[in-house]
Formats: sequence, structure tokens, C-alpha cells
Amino acid sequence: MPRIRPGRVRTKHTNRRPPLKLSTMAPEDYNVRPGETKSIACPDCRTWRRIMGDTVLKIREHCISDKCVEGEEHILCPGSDQLVDVDIDVRRWQARQTRLMRDAMPQDNRRTAQQFYKPIPAPAAPVSRITAEITVDKARQAYFEHRETCIRCVGGTYRTEGDALQYVKGQHCTDGDVLARRYVLALQQEPARREAREEQERQERRIARKRTAPAVRKAQWAKHGGEEVETANNRYAERLPGSLSEFRGPQLPLAPQDARAHDRRQADLGKQYAGWKAPTAVGP
Repeated sequence: MPRIRPGRVRTKHTNRRPPLKLSTMAPEDYNVRPGETKSIACPDCRTWRRIMGDTVLKIREHCISDKCVEGEEHILCPGSDQLVDVDIDVRRWQARQTRLMRDAMPQDNRRTAQQFYKPIPAPAAPVSRITAEITVDKARQAYFEHRETCIRCVGGTYRTEGDALQYVKGQHCTDGDVLARRYVLALQQEPARREAREEQERQERRIARKRTAPAVRKAQWAKHGGEEVETANNRYAERLPGSLSEFRGPQLPLAPQDARAHDRRQADLGKQYAGWKAPTAVGP
């Protein structure tokens, strides 16, 4: 790339004024950023003009009127060839200007320039194609909501009478037929689902009892344990090998309480057995 040279001062003439010090001007009325073209707002005509030169800086010669091309007289601005003295700390001035520009920006423009594109959400699936868990209430609500808004579903409907479901003949669209069948299927599967939920609740209660059992036993031992339990345990005596417990001892009745009724019952059973005939084999 060609090197950008600073504008040359083509004349040694000045406007015979003392040099214009930048420290006496407003910070926003000039631009002396490194790497950029130096410019200044002319103190006389208040238009932005270029600062020419490298070591000796002067405001470029310019006209007061910008309509010289249209035939007006060329009137030289008194601020032309005005010497400029850069008597400020350029770095400090640049940092201050950068801060002022950042504060003056709207909040939206101060955010990062990186953009995050969100994908366009896919269209929602129709109710008849949703594969989520279907309950009787949801299926019934979806079916009747569709019937209220659909003009093709005419006459046909499902009605419940007690525990039975009856279908009144009519006409359904494709989605209405799917919703109606789903409603019937949910009604048929509801008893099995109810039983499964009850079984799951029973298992959860069982697990909860198992988890709390050690604490319960500990509390029972703290309440009823101690010297009484230890004394009862020490009184326990082993049984002899041939002895019987009190539940299988001689005191248990071995004969029927009513002997006559028992004999009469046995005689009746004998007559019934005698009246039965053994099945005869059928020949080929």
C-alpha cells in the first residue's frame, strides 16, 4: 500500500496571528489522533478544515463561502494559514475522547458485536400426533376441543354411561378419528394404570418403612429395654430333647367332642362311597 504522506505546506505565509494553542480550545473541536488526518474546527468560520504540515502546522487555506462553484465571489477566510500549536498530551486527550464517545453511545450499541443466531423453532406438532403420556382427562379434553372447532366432525361422538363407553355414529376428520380412538384407548387402559399406580405407592410405602425400621426398633428398645429385657432373657431355659411344648402337649383334645355325631357322619360318608360306581372302560 502506498505510504500516506502528510499534507505539505505550499506557502510560508501566515495570517500574522499568534499560534492557536489547542489547550485553549474545546477538546471536541479538533482531531489529532495518531494515524488519522489532523483536522480542526476553524475558529472564524466554524467549519472543519485540515491541518497541513508535519513540523509546522497550519490550517489549510479555505474560503468562507462554499458556493464558489455556483459563481459566487471567492472570499478567503481570515482563519486560513493559522498556525497551530499542539500543547496538549495527545494520549490523555485520546483516552478522554474515547471514554466520552463510549458513554455517549446508546446501551444497545455498547454491547459486543458478536451475534448469536437462534435457530427457528420447529412448528408444533398437532394434538393428534403428540406421543406424551395420555390420561383420560387430557384425551377427553383434546377430543371435545377438536370437535368444537372442526367443521368436518359432524354427529359422531363418544358418550359414557356409567362405566361403559358408547359411540354415536357420525363423521370424523382424520385428526378427530385419531383423537376419538385415543380417548377410547385411554379409558380401556385406565384400570391397569390405576392398579400400577397403587402398586407403586405400596412399594414406596414399603421402602419408607424399611428405611425407618432401624430407628423404630431403636426407639422401642429404648422404651421397653433395659433391666426387664435382660432379666427375661436370663430366665430363658433350654428344653430337653424329648419334651414337648405347651402347644403340642397331652392337654390337647385327641378325640372328637361329640362321638355320636362323629360316628353318624362317618356312616353317611361310607354309604356315599358305596353308592359310587367305578367307571367302565369303553372298548374300541
